[in-house]
Amino acid sequence: MTAVDAAAIERQFVAREATIGIVGMGYVGLPLMLAATGAGFRVLGFDIDAPKVRGLNDGVCPLAHIGHERIQAVRASGAFEATVDFARIAETDAVLICVPTPLGRHREPDLTFVTRTVEAIRPHLQPGQLVVLESTTWPGTTEEVVKPLIETAGWRSGHDIFVAYSPEREDPGNADFATGTIPKVVGGDGAAALRLAIALYDQFVSRTVPVSSPAVAEAVKLTENIFRSVNIALVNELKLVLERMNIDVFEVIDAAKTKPFGYMPFYPGPGLGGHCIPIDPFYLTWRAREFGVATKFIELAGEINTAMPQHVVDRAAEALDRQSGKGLRGARVLLLGVAYKKNIDDMRESPALVVWELMEARGAVVEHHDPHVPVIPPTREHARLAGRRGIALDADSIGAADLVLVVTDHAAVNYALLAERARLVVDTRNVMAPFADTLGARLVRA
Repeated sequence: MTAVDAAAIERQFVAREATIGIVGMGYVGLPLMLAATGAGFRVLGFDIDAPKVRGLNDGVCPLAHIGHERIQAVRASGAFEATVDFARIAETDAVLICVPTPLGRHREPDLTFVTRTVEAIRPHLQPGQLVVLESTTWPGTTEEVVKPLIETAGWRSGHDIFVAYSPEREDPGNADFATGTIPKVVGGDGAAALRLAIALYDQFVSRTVPVSSPAVAEAVKLTENIFRSVNIALVNELKLVLERMNIDVFEVIDAAKTKPFGYMPFYPGPGLGGHCIPIDPFYLTWRAREFGVATKFIELAGEINTAMPQHVVDRAAEALDRQSGKGLRGARVLLLGVAYKKNIDDMRESPALVVWELMEARGAVVEHHDPHVPVIPPTREHARLAGRRGIALDADSIGAADLVLVVTDHAAVNYALLAERARLVVDTRNVMAPFADTLGARLVRA
């Protein structure tokens, strides 16, 4: 194939005259679409979920923290259209891949969504297109998996197709940072691909951060989330130690963070959730084994964080036993908050579901209340909980529970009523601290 004029493509990006294809209309793809359309680009959103695509084209957003109004606005402007037709990749100038990268049953990376996406777009690629992987993955994926798959169709990366990697940095529900205000790390397969990726992202993010290769960019993303995983594991372990010493770990952290250097606060909780921190570290440990390197520190952090739901259940059982002498068997438990983090409806890898199943295994009768998750959605690991409906949080439901277990600290909860009516509260988020005097011995931290 004939080499294309990369400079002309770059000018098209800078002029914001390009059409961007985004594959995956989820937690990464939709905010990315909004940032790009907000800068004046036309965006085609690709997804294999036909009902979701129909909904988006009707102005219905599947993510509550984004809302229908923003989708309706970009649909009305003509800047956005969703489709299941991958032949329309031919209409785009850049293709950004934002699909899931889960773990398999043995904690091995599962790149099925990535490889199937590349295979789906490959027959429809056009000379000069920029293809960027945004999904979190192990260092080397772009150059060793994505690039070869594209080149099997006769394309040459850096010559007539340009390949790059730019990790997503989304934090759903974070009011302080959005796609456009978070710096974007970019690594290209060659100088031309890097230049094109920078030219594109420069138009709708606050700053691009170029690195020397896609593998470096892939490692950046893993490093960011491993940093969080390890530090959360550290404070979770500190919590276990300080509990035995009758020391409040949250008080310790609040005092420690007054140091203006050399310390960054992390907080303990019931376990890790979301699609990043519980999963991403294992992409690096898997890759490291190929090079004969043991990742003891990273794996130990994973073990500590994975064990936290069991600790929460044990603390709840102890608290019930001290209060009523009956433990969990037959106890009515109200789980307060089941999303993996506050103020969103995201259930991916939520530790609440692990806690729920552990409690039911010990004979508890469990119900839940979550203002953002009225019905438990289907999940791969907790299929038996799918369809469970939440209950209202009122004086009667609180009073009827032997134990209220605070798993997620949503803002839209009447914690004062909880403090007034609950027989026993086990708090994993320290959200009940302002009501400690009211609750007295009815409050247990876990």
